[in-house]
Amino acid sequence: MARQVFFSFKYEDVSRAMVVRNSWVTQGTQTAAGFVDKADFEKIKKQGDAAIKRWIDDQLNGTSVTVVLVGQDTCKSRWVKYEIEKSIEIGNGLLGIDISKIKDFSGNTSERCGQLPAGYPFYRWNNDDGYKNMGDWIEKAAKAAGR
Repeated sequence: MARQVFFSFKYEDVSRAMVVRNSWVTQGTQTAAGFVDKADFEKIKKQGDAAIKRWIDDQLNGTSVTVVLVGQDTCKSRWVKYEIEKSIEIGNGLLGIDISKIKDFSGNTSERCGQLPAGYPFYRWNNDDGYKNMGDWIEKAAKAAGR
């Protein structure tokens, strides 16, 4: 079954997030939401918090699962926190993936900052073979949410 998935992450982890997103969309007819060019996001930011919330809400529309990509600064992001809260509010399946050990453009890894609220599954991209297993993780989260 094709799923539209919202990927939540802190922009500083975009290179790692792109590894996960690209593996998702190249494995079939899946689609991904929540990705925006930094310049476009800066334009949205200049319009204020209400505009950012509208953009997030619009991106979540039509998705059934939210995947929170947890890197070094994720726990510091009020927008990731909003995306998690909004995802729970609209009934999306929710799961977290530790992306801190995916190498960035410079070949560096980082440490993970944070988890998800209790009761939601959390995986490690490298150690849990995310490329192979992410589709199953997403389906489990969708089914757990009745989606």
